This record gives sequence, C-alpha cells and structure tokens, in this order.
Amino acid sequence: LQNIHLMQAWLKQLERALEVIEEFSHDEFRCFLTSEPPGAMQGKLWDLIPEPILQRCIKVADEAPADLRSNLRRAYSKFSQESVDACLKAKEFKATLFALCFFHSLISGRIKFGAQGWSKKYPFNDGDLTICGEVLKNYLNNAEHLGTDVPWPDLRYIFGEIMYGGHITDFWDRRVNNTYLAVLITPELLAGANLCAGFKSPDAAKFEYSHYVKYIEERFPPEIPQMFWLHPNAEIGFLTNQGISTFKTISEVSGGGGGGGGGDISAAQPIITSYQGQLPANLDMIEIRGRLKEEDYTPFVIVSLQESDRMNLLLSMMRNSMTELELGISGALNVTDNMESLANDLQTNKVNALWAEKAYPSLKLLSSWFADLMLRVDQLVEWTKLLALLKSVWLSGLFNSMSFLTSNMQVAARSNNLPLDFMVNRCRFYNIREVSEVVGLPAQGVNVHGLFMEGAGWEDGKGEDEGYITESKMKDLHPQMPICNIYAVHIDEMDWNCMYHCPVFSTSLRGATFIFQANVRMDPDDFENRWTLAGAAMLTQDD
Repeated sequence: LQNIHLMQAWLKQLERALEVIEEFSHDEFRCFLTSEPPGAMQGKLWDLIPEPILQRCIKVADEAPADLRSNLRRAYSKFSQESVDACLKAKEFKATLFALCFFHSLISGRIKFGAQGWSKKYPFNDGDLTICGEVLKNYLNNAEHLGTDVPWPDLRYIFGEIMYGGHITDFWDRRVNNTYLAVLITPELLAGANLCAGFKSPDAAKFEYSHYVKYIEERFPPEIPQMFWLHPNAEIGFLTNQGISTFKTISEVSGGGGGGGGGDISAAQPIITSYQGQLPANLDMIEIRGRLKEEDYTPFVIVSLQESDRMNLLLSMMRNSMTELELGISGALNVTDNMESLANDLQTNKVNALWAEKAYPSLKLLSSWFADLMLRVDQLVEWTKLLALLKSVWLSGLFNSMSFLTSNMQVAARSNNLPLDFMVNRCRFYNIREVSEVVGLPAQGVNVHGLFMEGAGWEDGKGEDEGYITESKMKDLHPQMPICNIYAVHIDEMDWNCMYHCPVFSTSLRGATFIFQANVRMDPDDFENRWTLAGAAMLTQDD
C-alpha cells in the first residue's frame, strides 16, 4: 500500500485489518506500507499514523545522505557514460553536469543547518536532478545544431526558477538557490573554476564519466561549513539544534515522564503566585486616549495605541488563565484540559499555547519570555506616557514591527507630499549600542535598537563613518548590532551601491517571521553573493 499518509481517515480500518491478517495469514506474508515524511505543519509521523501500525512495522527510510561526498556520489550515479555520449557538446555537458550534481548536493545538505540553510524543508529529489540533466543535454544539442554558445542564463533560469525553484515557497530561500546557480553554472567551469573551497571543477576535455567518479572518491576534501559558503558558527548551531531535537523526540516518544492526567497540577501553585505578583496591570487606555486631541493622532501615536491594546489582551489572557488554574487547584472549578496544559507548561518552563496565540513570535523559554514581556510593557508605558516618538524604539518589543516601519514611511510621505506606495525604508547604523548614548530624536526617521546579526559579524566604523558587514567571530552566533537610524526615501532615491539586501526576521526560525529588507553596508571590495550564501540576516530577538 503506497502513500498511506494520504488516507488518514482509513488508517483505523487498516489497523483492524492488520490485526486480523496477523492472526490468520501465512507465515511468509508481508505487507509493505509507504509514506512520505510529514511536513512541518503536520507534526510527527506518530501523530498521523496509528501507533499500533508503527509498532508492527520495521521502518526503512530512504533519505538523502547527510554528508556532501555521499550526496555528490549518489547524484552523479544517476547518470552514465551513455548520458555523456548522447550530448553533442560533450565537454560542456560533462563540466556542467558535474557542477549541477554538486549544486544538487549542496542544496540537499544545506538543510541540516536549520533556518540559516533553508527556512523550511523542501522536497528536492533525484527526479529534479535527472530532469535538469535531460534539459541540459537538449539545450546543448540545440546550441550545437544552431551553432550558438551555451545559453548559461537560460539554464540557470530553468534550473533555479522552474525545476528546483518549483519546490521553494520562500523568497529568501529562492534567492539562495539562484545564487548557488549563479556562482556554479558559469562559463568558468570549462576553465577549471572552483566549485567550493578546496574543490575544483576538473578539466572536462581530459575526463570521462569514470574519471569523475574516481575524482569524487579520491579528491573530495573533508567536509566543512565553508564548502556551503557558510561560517563555521553555522555548524555550532546545527549541532546544538540536533541535540535539542533528539532529546525532545525522546521526551515525546516516552510521554515526557508524565501520565494521561498530566501529574499533580497543585505543584504549579508557587509558580502561579510568583508570576501573578510580577504581572503588571493593564494599560489604562481610557486615560491614555483622554489625553489625546484630534491632531495628536499621528501614525506613531496610533501604533503605540495599537500595541497597547494588544498588550492588554495578552495580559488579560495570562491573568485570567492563571486565576482559573488557581481555582481549579483549590477545587472551586472543574479542572479542564487547558488548565492541565497550563500547569504542565508552568512546571516545564514552556510558554503556554494560548498565551503564544495572543503574543508575538518568540522561541524563548517561559522564564526569559516573561522577563522579555516585562520590558515590552515598560516601553509601552513610557511611550504612552510621552505620547510622542521615543529617542530610540526597541523594535523587538513590538507585536507588529512592520506597522511601526510603515508609519515611518507614512510620516515621510506626508511631509514631502510623496505617494506612500513608492516609499522605502533606508537604514544607517551608528557606532553606538547603548540607548543612553543617543542624544535626542534623529533629524529624519526613527532610531531603533535590539537588532542582532546571524551568519555574519559587524565592524564598527571610525568616527562618523558607517560600519560594514564582515566575517563572524568564532562562537559569537548573534552579535548585537549598533543602534540604527531608519528613514524613508522615494524608491528612486534608494542607492544599493556597496549594500547587501539583508532580510530582517523576528526569530531565528526566519520564514514567516520576516519583517522588512534592510540595506547593510559592505566593504567596497566585497560582493553580495558571499553574504547571501552565508545566510546573513538580522534578527530582532537573540533566542
């Protein structure tokens, strides 16, 4: 039975059928079941397929190898000498095919670096590679018949946007994919270009299929993150996440040490008392709005009111749920599933799912998440007391950071009588990191702090000169960025010379937590592809 993950409603019947078959079947009868691995939105395999079925099965997983050499060996084995002989431009075909196989190995192996590699798992498969090989052969044969050069841009577009790009749903992941092709599928392949650090493209005029196979086995260097254009710090993050994932899986499979009843919920009482004592009161929105005149409702003030309303919803949810749990512990209320879940989360230092729904993206544990919440409330109290723009806004402390940056564009558009649709935010980083060093409001735009760099480092400028993106320091995974002045300009005035198009995300999960695209200055001799492949991005939270 194939693809049983598509028949979840029927799996209970299958479970019963297997019980009957097990009792009456022939000794040598075997039933083969196949399923795709569940996606990130589907959860674990044992959540989709009944546990008794999994317990009866011997699991065989067909997954891509974890190391780069094995991936390359497997990719190149999908072709043969006959594949090479079928192309009229043999030299170009051999060199490009080998680079294509290496590209396939890179994007398959990059996923182990987590969100810094790919923001989500994409189902790249051998079919993508073999079809691209056929496309390459057809295009080269056509170029030979027409007497034209190799259509490198066409090949990169088909490979990157159609074949492999058809799997990719995230814009920034697509940019990484296309950048790999831009540095690998080039005319320089025919002149022995480097495919990565320490690994060259061999001379296609002297190599046949068997020579490439031998070249992989004998000349492939030891695998290091730099072969993916990543910093060694990426491996630290990968190994850390791998350990966390392993222990989390063990905990889930074993039931987390708890039973069906979730343990003694009364043990959560001291934690509830502690958090209730620290939880601040809701912001008085009637009093705040009462101090405002009609002309005071500027875009920045409106954002502060929206943020305060959302904070009140979160604070009320936390306060009410902890009060209900207290009543449940005392016996005044029947204990519900939500109460048990909250008690368990409080004892295991996890953010409750109902709280997270009303909150902001965050990967922190409950204790640090709660401390972070207090700082967010403090900023809103200061902002609503002043009812004017702060000298530096903690961008990480907002529920919706993009609404604040949009208000920045609205203010600039109104001041200069420009259309909002053609406004973009431009960043300039100071050489200071402490808010106390900011003397006042900026001449234009807003000052923000709380940004961290991932996948790269930052070199402060000298004097009034702006700093620039640079290589990470070892074991410094998320260096703090200086305070940033963000001001809005017309899109025609935006200058990207010596700038890296740097995405900014709320958390290190990236993906859906994207906020905006920042311009980050590079050294004049630097090139943007380097930082794209390094997965360089800014985060508003250091997880």
